[in-house]
Amino acid sequence: MITIPYLTALTTYFSYGLLFAFGQLRDFFRKIVDWWSHNSLQGYAPICLGLEDFYIRRLYLRIQDCFNRPISSPPDAWFDVVERISNDNNKTLKRTTRVNRCLNLGSYNYLGFGAADEYCTPRVIESLKKFSPSTCSARVDGGTTTLHTELEECVANFVGKPAAVVFGMGYATNSAILPVLTGKGGLIISDSLNHNSIVNGARGSGATIRVFQHNTPSHLEKVLREQIADGQPRTHRPWKKIIVVVEGIYSMEGELCKLPEIISICKKYKAYVYLDEAHSIGAVGKTGRGVCELLGVDTADVDIMMGTFTKSFGSCGGYIAGSKELIQYLKYTCPAHLYATSISPPAAQQIISSIKVILGEDGSSRGAQKLAKIRENSNFFRSELQKMGFEVLGDNDSPVMPIMLYNPAKIPAFSRECLKRNVAVVTVAFPATPLLLARARICISAAHTREDLIKALEVMSIVGDMVGVKYFPAEPKKQQLEGVKLD
Repeated sequence: MITIPYLTALTTYFSYGLLFAFGQLRDFFRKIVDWWSHNSLQGYAPICLGLEDFYIRRLYLRIQDCFNRPISSPPDAWFDVVERISNDNNKTLKRTTRVNRCLNLGSYNYLGFGAADEYCTPRVIESLKKFSPSTCSARVDGGTTTLHTELEECVANFVGKPAAVVFGMGYATNSAILPVLTGKGGLIISDSLNHNSIVNGARGSGATIRVFQHNTPSHLEKVLREQIADGQPRTHRPWKKIIVVVEGIYSMEGELCKLPEIISICKKYKAYVYLDEAHSIGAVGKTGRGVCELLGVDTADVDIMMGTFTKSFGSCGGYIAGSKELIQYLKYTCPAHLYATSISPPAAQQIISSIKVILGEDGSSRGAQKLAKIRENSNFFRSELQKMGFEVLGDNDSPVMPIMLYNPAKIPAFSRECLKRNVAVVTVAFPATPLLLARARICISAAHTREDLIKALEVMSIVGDMVGVKYFPAEPKKQQLEGVKLD
């Protein structure tokens, strides 16, 4: 749970209130101008209406240059960011021919497979020549190649489950699977900070949804006990099925799930466990097998294991792993398997090759070195940021580290000042986070060198002082420097 300093909360509320007031004033004059010039469509309801539309027009567009920045190179430790200009106060942005070489602290390229790799890339090129870029078909029609079958076996063995099924999109894996797993008469208990794909999947299922406090097993048990006692709404019949949905590493918090405690509670109340390992599979654990390996949890205790290939494997798509009966059922019923185009064959080959590197099946120790590097880089960077006085969320070993910004004016200031110094960071605000909890989300990669990280720390320290986001007292500089030299 994030505790916002009183003064910070007050100034943040004041800033948003000021922006809201001026936005409403501008909208008032806009309506007068539209009425006077007869620009509005008579008889039509506004196609965009509500607070979300107001937020986009009056707040987001003012700082949209901090988002959706185009790049023109692979998302390696350093990449090329395309410059954009605006001639209408940021309403529209035009690309230029100029690029800036920037240190990449925003991509999910945890193990460095997002760039060219000596083992993966030649095999991906060969698969492209053999299979073409797309199957142009769903899996149940002509979209299953030998690579798809090999990939599903490879994933099942890697995560420690009897079987797996793969999909072409990570987001759709959650949003399409949950409605298949349960429906009316079922109960989904979801962590309050679960990803939007889980939220939309749960809503689309038609099941009753209850939320427990973020990463708080005691509250999960309280919710489970109450819901089992009450039963279904109105009828009070027993629930047909109860599924508890959690993430391995929470993508906006960088926190590890308290999985052992949650599994213990779910066993006690006979609830199924659905684990989303989008940010943890491949990135944590001694051999990269995710939070189960890191926290010493038997994968047999997790009923449904979900993950994506976009983070640690340098590809696209997602997977569900579980019992053979579950996977066979999903292949018969899941719309993402029956109707969506199958994952691209070269993308499938990239995943297979990267898993082989991680496991050392390429004949080298590069996989183990990458895993050691991402852990070392993550813990070093987090420690140094905290020493500087930044408020950093998350746990050790997690490659995701949010830096709290809070105030809306500090979102563009932090992003732009870092970019001026050739450090590209991702800033996140409402609706991806609660209104008051804007942040910069740093993603560390095994491709980063110690020199890269030290440069980033120097830049962020300067920008942090300039913008005023060091909410804690910093350690003496001598201790900081000694820490850097010793590491």
